[in-house]
Amino acid sequence: MSGGRERVRATFWLLEAPDSLAEQSRREPDGTGLGSYDEHGHPIVSKQPIAAYEDQEFAREAREVTSRTFIAHVRYASTGAVSPKNTHPFEQRDRLFAHNGVIEDLDRLEQELGDYRSLVQGETDSERFFALITREIERDGDVSAAIARAAGWIAENLPVFALNVILITDGELWALRYPDVHDLFVLEVPAPGVRCACAPATWPAARPWSSPASRWTRTRGGMRSGPVNCCTSTLVSE
Repeated sequence: MSGGRERVRATFWLLEAPDSLAEQSRREPDGTGLGSYDEHGHPIVSKQPIAAYEDQEFAREAREVTSRTFIAHVRYASTGAVSPKNTHPFEQRDRLFAHNGVIEDLDRLEQELGDYRSLVQGETDSERFFALITREIERDGDVSAAIARAAGWIAENLPVFALNVILITDGELWALRYPDVHDLFVLEVPAPGVRCACAPATWPAARPWSSPASRWTRTRGGMRSGPVNCCTSTLVSE
């Protein structure tokens, strides 16, 4: 979620929404993480290998933390043990990242990473994908192009179930959904003073708790990226 220029809270989406992260964690109980940025733009990551609905620290932070951008994740473990180092989101170069999906043949992916393998602390395919994106970003500084190049290499060279990712900095948010099994919607509402809203891509493009000032956008090509100047909440379809 992004509040644009405003520091906002994500309490509603994390705890109170009809399909909040706390509620989703009852279906995906293997880890909970919340990433945000402090007033100086430094990343803060709090994560535990337990379900959000059981995590008192998650509930406290969901009510108290403010940030211009947030990334939250509940995990259903596929690759790697249920442990803190395998819990999303991951941090590299002051960027935060979460992934939904499965990438196989991690030995070949590690060979492609080269020296960037040193950025990886855990066992997941997700963190290795993130390291590949980081390598591509450092080639020319273009985050959108880097995500596309990294995802393209993986799709062409490795067995893939899905590459659904969100990457944030202190002021920007990128989302990729691959393959395009479901539509990806982004809801934009004026900020400040209007509560952000998001919905799974399979829901209708309006909900009774959405602001009448909001505008749903169906993304093209599976990617939404770049700086945002309004309150934006994004959910990548599974």
